[in-house]
Amino acid sequence: MIVRAPGKLVLSGAYAVLEGAPALVAAVDRYVLADPERPAEHETEEVRAAIAAGALDRAVWFDASALRAEQPVAVGGEGAGTAAAAPERRASRKLGIGSSAAILVATLAARARRAGAPASAPGWDTARIFADALAAHRRAQGGGSGVDVAASVYGGVLCCRLAPGGELAVTPHALPAGLVIEVFASESSARTSVMLERVRALAAREPEAHRALLGAAAEGANAAVRAADVAAFVTALDRQVDALAALGDRAGAPIVTPELRRLRLAAAAEGAAFAPSGAGGGDVALFVGGAPPSAAFVAAARASRLEREVMSIGAPGVHVLDAAHPPHA
Repeated sequence: MIVRAPGKLVLSGAYAVLEGAPALVAAVDRYVLADPERPAEHETEEVRAAIAAGALDRAVWFDASALRAEQPVAVGGEGAGTAAAAPERRASRKLGIGSSAAILVATLAARARRAGAPASAPGWDTARIFADALAAHRRAQGGGSGVDVAASVYGGVLCCRLAPGGELAVTPHALPAGLVIEVFASESSARTSVMLERVRALAAREPEAHRALLGAAAEGANAAVRAADVAAFVTALDRQVDALAALGDRAGAPIVTPELRRLRLAAAAEGAAFAPSGAGGGDVALFVGGAPPSAAFVAAARASRLEREVMSIGAPGVHVLDAAHPPHA
């Protein structure tokens, strides 16, 4: 028996979700696989936190390679005096699409799966999986909204709101008809924890500026939830990126990178937004509009070292792998 849990994309509400604004998060068809019958080869911090809390008895084998991107790495060799002469080997890098949450959720579900339960039934208490995963993920990462955990557990597209007490309310959300979302991944990224620390430092140092900038981002996040068509959604995302760019500049955190700022202009010419997914700092960016990006935009992105990553949003949440869900789908 193999269980799989999807990764995620944060579509809207980054940073502002921590202040109570709504966030839109989507599960994607890139999955972590977990097999409770095989011994663990690696134990993540989140899984260790779940074990320490008594939510898990042990780690299990998992494969998170689908949530990574391949990249060529030049290696030295005879006559490799130039990059063109150097041979290549394949390596991979982590994509910022929620692998730590997906590993944790898949592991919890795999260990909770009832023996003999039919594949058509989950075989576990989904609400309990969510609560245990949320607690362990926050403990390991020192906080966070938990929207990535929600996407891995429940799947689809979700609207998430964080209550003052830390509870995360999760409801399904319908995006505007005709909305196109394409994913671009960068070879470089900043650590989310470092970005959050710098933004928190700004809140302590300049509370009024922090409040005003996050307030502007929250207005965009609320507008995205209300958006009834593609144009309104694109405008709501642009408002958030403007606010997050200013927030990053003030905090000394590269939430909106120079490459993304340049590509925003090209996206705008096509009636689209180009926005960071999640904490920003490189990693993953989203082209959001009413049509796919043009060949010229894709070429401009590649020139800025961002490559298109093919994935679809709205994938199912954690489930048992069966004939209807081949391992590499």
